[in-house]
Amino acid sequence: MNHIKIMVFVCLGVLAIAIPQARADEWDQKTIFTFNGPVEIPGQVLLPGTYVFKLVDSQSDRSTVQVFNKNENHLFGTFLTIPDYRLKPAGKPIITFEERATGSPEAVKAWFYPGENYGHDFVYPKVKAVELAKANNQPVASMPDELVGKTTRPVKSMSESSVTALKKTSLKVQKPTGEEVELTAAFTK
Repeated sequence: MNHIKIMVFVCLGVLAIAIPQARADEWDQKTIFTFNGPVEIPGQVLLPGTYVFKLVDSQSDRSTVQVFNKNENHLFGTFLTIPDYRLKPAGKPIITFEERATGSPEAVKAWFYPGENYGHDFVYPKVKAVELAKANNQPVASMPDELVGKTTRPVKSMSESSVTALKKTSLKVQKPTGEEVELTAAFTK
């Protein structure tokens, strides 16, 4: 009987070593970025400095991103994103930017976690999405202006009213022509 117990403990020990442990930063994709100049996120401009981007902790939702200061004690906002795809995943975190008029801060388009093909394309307020679509000659996802980045405290649950309001909003796409279309119509053709 003692031999069986010893074998079970040995097998469990080997199994525990063989199974890779998930790190919190892989789950929430916590990424630290330092910007040398001002950059725009939906609804606001971040001054030069260090910021933390991470996913809201949820089993079912992988499209809600929060942006914090470097100490994670100040939340700049909670933002909806749509999937963005790269053919080849990068070995380091990547932020892509939308071009802007001279003198305007670059607008964050998407954030990719290292090793991932799919990233997080930020949804902008309608007015800004129209501007970005025309400036870059490509469609930009949009949502009603009043909902973007309004959640400025850390989200503990996806059922919080502020997140529920974001998730219930109807996302649209602003085309470079100024036309507004449904999200699925813009990216499936």
